[in-house]
Amino acid sequence: MSEELAWRLRQLRDLTGRSLRELARDVHGSSSSLSRYFAGQAVPPWPTVVALCRTAGRDPRPLREVWEQAKEGPQTSTAVTAPVRNDLPHDITAFTGRRAELDALLGAARSTSVVAIDGMGGVGKSALAVHAAHLLTADFPGGQLYLDLHGFTPGRERVEPAEALRVLLAALGLPPGRIPDGVAERAALWRSELATRRVIVLLDNAADADHVRDLLPGAGQSFVVITSRRRMVELDGVQPISLDVLSTQEAAQLFVTSAGGARPGDVGEVLRRCGNLPLAIRVAAARLRHRPAWTLDTLVERLREGELAVSDVFEMSLRQLDPAQRRMFGLLGLVPGEDIDGYGAAALAGIPLANARSLLEDLVDVHLVQEPAAGRYRMHDLLRQAARAGAAAADPVPAIARLGDYYLRGMLAVKKLVEIVISMPVIVPQPPPALPDLADHDTAVDWMDTEWANLTATFSLAVELRIDAPAVGLGQLALIAHARRGGTAQLRRGLEVSMPAAERLGEPRMLATHRYLLGAALMRIGRLEEAMPELEAARVLMAAEGDIVGQAITLEQLAEIRLYAGDAAGAADLLRQATALLPPAEAAARVAVCTGLGQALVQLEEYEEAREIVSEVIEAARGLDRQKERMCLDVLGRAALGLGDAQTALDLSEQAVALSRATRHPIFEATSLTDAAVALRRLGRAEEATATHAEVMRILERAGEPHRMVRGLLPYAQACLAAGDRDTAAGHFQAALQLATAHGLTYLVSAARTGLAQAS
Repeated sequence: MSEELAWRLRQLRDLTGRSLRELARDVHGSSSSLSRYFAGQAVPPWPTVVALCRTAGRDPRPLREVWEQAKEGPQTSTAVTAPVRNDLPHDITAFTGRRAELDALLGAARSTSVVAIDGMGGVGKSALAVHAAHLLTADFPGGQLYLDLHGFTPGRERVEPAEALRVLLAALGLPPGRIPDGVAERAALWRSELATRRVIVLLDNAADADHVRDLLPGAGQSFVVITSRRRMVELDGVQPISLDVLSTQEAAQLFVTSAGGARPGDVGEVLRRCGNLPLAIRVAAARLRHRPAWTLDTLVERLREGELAVSDVFEMSLRQLDPAQRRMFGLLGLVPGEDIDGYGAAALAGIPLANARSLLEDLVDVHLVQEPAAGRYRMHDLLRQAARAGAAAADPVPAIARLGDYYLRGMLAVKKLVEIVISMPVIVPQPPPALPDLADHDTAVDWMDTEWANLTATFSLAVELRIDAPAVGLGQLALIAHARRGGTAQLRRGLEVSMPAAERLGEPRMLATHRYLLGAALMRIGRLEEAMPELEAARVLMAAEGDIVGQAITLEQLAEIRLYAGDAAGAADLLRQATALLPPAEAAARVAVCTGLGQALVQLEEYEEAREIVSEVIEAARGLDRQKERMCLDVLGRAALGLGDAQTALDLSEQAVALSRATRHPIFEATSLTDAAVALRRLGRAEEATATHAEVMRILERAGEPHRMVRGLLPYAQACLAAGDRDTAAGHFQAALQLATAHGLTYLVSAARTGLAQAS
């Protein structure tokens, strides 16, 4: 059976929210048959597929071709919707020893579903797990997933089960819109997905059994490896592998290999001071490797006299660093994200990029820092602890402020390539020593995506430490990422937690922008009554500062609230006020306001005036950025449709789609695709219209934006209704009603109810 069909059927199952038994009753089948269909073990009859689609509120027609291919038998090439992931860290070089434990782990992969490796910090749990996972890659073609749970990472909150499940489900290819909110629901979905795949999952650095209980698989052939400093005795059916320190023979072999060969002297004394711990051995050996004149006795002399402890090895290595290296090591212990690049390290330390890179390479050479990917650096937890201990007396605020300024400068470079009309007077108190070349759009977006987790971690720490400038600036600039790929709810939360920082800064323009962005975010998640006071407060602040552009754009947002509420005439009045405020030189703001006015006029069925107003600014839009042009094309297409010219409407919407794809804006691509689908329906191309609507829903489900999903479902349902498929239309209207009700989108509830009544 086609894996794509099975995956699509599982999607339908998850959308219904019903149990297997309830689904069997709804589609007039048996639980056992449905289980085989979802597992890809059998192809369901077409009526069963139709029944599942209707229960989930989805159009079955886009599935017909996939179903027919599955009925024909194995294909020479199979379209895989979700790409196979391999997130494993780089395999450790010169892996030595642990033969019995490695054999046990490899053997367990064939006989059980979960293994838990326990042992003290630095004993080599992660190294063994990663090495085994690399050896097992071919046996688990469904993917190789890795997640550091940070159960014992100094200075880091552990990854809680709910967030861990979200990350893991996303790694399997599930879009945010399909991932439920509750831990129990996410755990059930995780088990369900693993049951039909053959995946190896490495859960590193777990705090205890409760930390991973919800992450365990159920039925199926997937394999989970857990590492922890604690034994997982509370977990039934989990095979334990406990690691002790290395045997003397294995420790000696690891030391000699890591040191680049044997040296004169007593290796036993070195190993004794390292406690036979692999991490300590590697660190000590690295010191020796880079000092060819040293003997083992020299190395022993460098170790601190007195009470033996593994920390002696780290201290010995740290004592042999020069002051600049030692300072960099301590600063790296403060990094709030997973890793850091050379530019970030230079900013953190406030030194030139070349110096930072040289210091990082020095620390990699002595195994105090890892380089899992070229140009990216991270620390083992024990070494992070040693680094933080060494930097304990220092105030972390200056370093984190410099790191925040680096991410601020990077995001401002990205902003230059995207014309954001609202003023963002972001303060960068200390420009970083260097910044990557972000002049190219794709390069800038790639940088933002790569650094996103580190950027958000730095933002959170800046809020906690009351480092106000980066807290406010990063909170505002997050708009660039969330507008492109979804995440309005996260944007709103970030703006709310950084609002006190915006108020403390005492910069009225910055506070005005913060209130404006918060109001706009609240509006887009349906909280219209909360949005209006924020936008009105922003407008008052902007007026006091003489910010005419800000006032006009805020009026445009207030007008959008009127549009959401069905008051197109009131929206048009506000937009005409905004237009009158703007001088001709403010091209970007004029495009935004005029396209807003054009949309209001389309709703008022004043199509000629809408087209005339937007046509006056489209040339200016082309001189700004491609998204401004897209805004114009969207309105011109809707006006053309209103005037009865569906072919022109389709042409314009397809141009808009191309612009959003070129700028990597899937959210806006979905908006223009919806317009294209409506035009296709008007042209009598019903099958193409419903297929396009289905594509829109796939994009929006990945983005996880409920208000956009509702606004996509409503025209999709209308298309099905126009095609005579009342059942499917009713399913879409019902799904829209449920989403709108669940997320408080009151302005869309009535539209969904009206549509449902039409379809019933």
